[in-house]
Amino acid sequence: MSEPVRFVCPVCGYPGLKEPPRPSSGGGSYEFCPCCDFEFGVTDDDLGISDEEWRKKWASEGMRWRSRSRNPPKDWDPIEQLRHLPKPE
Repeated sequence: MSEPVRFVCPVCGYPGLKEPPRPSSGGGSYEFCPCCDFEFGVTDDDLGISDEEWRKKWASEGMRWRSRSRNPPKDWDPIEQLRHLPKPE
């Protein structure tokens, strides 16, 4: 059996989202990132908080793993994770 395709959180760089944050059909996926707790389609569209604003908030709170139901991956390193985010144009 093949490994399921995973998607990267554009806020914190977590590479384990189950759906694309922004599907090609539009809107948000409504998936919570277990790492930074951003909910695509709610935090951004409904609350008006940008990826950059949420990233700064998450970083200022210590970049801790936010999910209570899922443990972070083994050897999880939030600083290294952030290094893999695409650079803004």
